[in-house]
Amino acid sequence: MNPIHPLASLDPRAPLLSVEGLEVNFRTAEGTVKAVRGIDFELKPGEVLGIVGESGSGKSVTAMATMGLLPRSARVKGSVRFRGEELLHRREKQLMPFRGKAISMIFQDPMTSLNPVYSVGWQIVEAIQAHQDVSKEEALKIAIELLRKVGIPNPEDRVANYPHEFSGGMRQRVVIAIAIANDPEVILADEPTTALDVTVQAQVLEALRAALVSTHAALLLITHDLGVIAGIADRVLVMYAGRPVEIGTVDEIFYNPSMPYTLGLLGSLPRVDTDGTERLRPIPGSPPSMIGESKGCPFAPRCPLAADICREIEPELTQVSAATGHLAACHFAKEAHDRGASLFAATSADIGTTAGVQHGGPPESGLAYGQGPDELRAPGPGNYVLAEGFSLAGPGGYETAAEEEDGTADTGSSDGKETTP
Repeated sequence: MNPIHPLASLDPRAPLLSVEGLEVNFRTAEGTVKAVRGIDFELKPGEVLGIVGESGSGKSVTAMATMGLLPRSARVKGSVRFRGEELLHRREKQLMPFRGKAISMIFQDPMTSLNPVYSVGWQIVEAIQAHQDVSKEEALKIAIELLRKVGIPNPEDRVANYPHEFSGGMRQRVVIAIAIANDPEVILADEPTTALDVTVQAQVLEALRAALVSTHAALLLITHDLGVIAGIADRVLVMYAGRPVEIGTVDEIFYNPSMPYTLGLLGSLPRVDTDGTERLRPIPGSPPSMIGESKGCPFAPRCPLAADICREIEPELTQVSAATGHLAACHFAKEAHDRGASLFAATSADIGTTAGVQHGGPPESGLAYGQGPDELRAPGPGNYVLAEGFSLAGPGGYETAAEEEDGTADTGSSDGKETTP
């Protein structure tokens, strides 16, 4: 299979994807919206970079600018290079060899990214023939194998179905199949698990992992879900108000956060180690308006550590760890790191006990939250210390050791006999 648009002239020694000083503005009747205010990152082959942040922080706009998919009203500055080749400000025709072959994208809503009047097989075949010199019959065979690879059952039959005949999770798998159809080197995934239930989300992520293994591609993963980031990313970039506020490995971000906004994101997650009656711990206030000029740190109105310097000067990204490249944009990064969970309202788990159970945190982590990548998916072994006189019961709740000895513990039946589930 020979590619129609060869990219052999690109420098194999250059970074796979390099974004420098990217800024995106939109002119509106109310003023200029500064959606992205300067972002820098690089992607290496096989690496997974996760971008997290609240809605409106500039995550999706960054991905769309990288692909050259922003509307004409957008004003874009900076540099986006694929293997040393500049992509910004290219004409549509000049971008065609790169889209789908060098860089592909998984869009947020598969129902709007798939054409409802064409079968899924037709749409995959179209993507294949755009970059590979193969017949329609050969392309259809490849399409069937792609559907099988992403976990679509009976792909020989389903290839002729239309998007409305698939569930939401299966439609997202079809979009993944299209994205990997030409073995791209970079995949941009914009909220690939949005609006999916937890079980389907896990299946889609598994399909995405399989796609990365088969293509050896790098992945830029945009999501609100910190659990997804914890399970798949190598590095994490936290965005707020259009710019990065913390960058580091997944362990650094989850175990040693040094920016108050990152601490707030982690602290607002539901906790499995509380008594179940506590309210979630939100970040106070709302994200700032992105219209017009602003002074100081945009997180200052919501930050417990805010001081006069924060309201006057916006902090730059500075090194937290020179050895690993951990960066944080905060005047008080060390204090934020040291205070941890106490920076925002604490839960009973942070204080130490929940109905006789003390959460010890991840082994050797030193994290005040008692949370990390493993704990976001399921509590890891060795993370709980049982208070004296207590033991863990089943669905009935907690029972004391004394109750176990004398047989008076409630076992779920009215006659005192143990009930077999």
